[in-house]
Amino acid sequence: MPDFWIYLLILAGSTYLIRAVPFACVKNTIENRFIRSFLYYIPFAVLASMTFPAVIYSTGNIASGIVGLLVGGIFAFLNKSLTLVALFASGAALACELILMLF
Repeated sequence: MPDFWIYLLILAGSTYLIRAVPFACVKNTIENRFIRSFLYYIPFAVLASMTFPAVIYSTGNIASGIVGLLVGGIFAFLNKSLTLVALFASGAALACELILMLF
């Protein structure tokens, strides 16, 4: 049990340092346009890189995951609501799974 508290303190310290060091090092606003745009898009890139494989491998078959991803992408491109995108993407993946089960 004492190991747990050591691990917890190390984890908390490293998490705090990751967040605190940039604030301590950068006191002025960042003027460089490249760095500002780079920092702006990092959260989107990280979220996409974590979500994309999960979407494809979330179903029993990669084909149904890709079909759901494509349908969701089409509905999102057409500026439909998030609810409609999720419903139609899930429905398309389910329909593809059912069709693949028949064959």
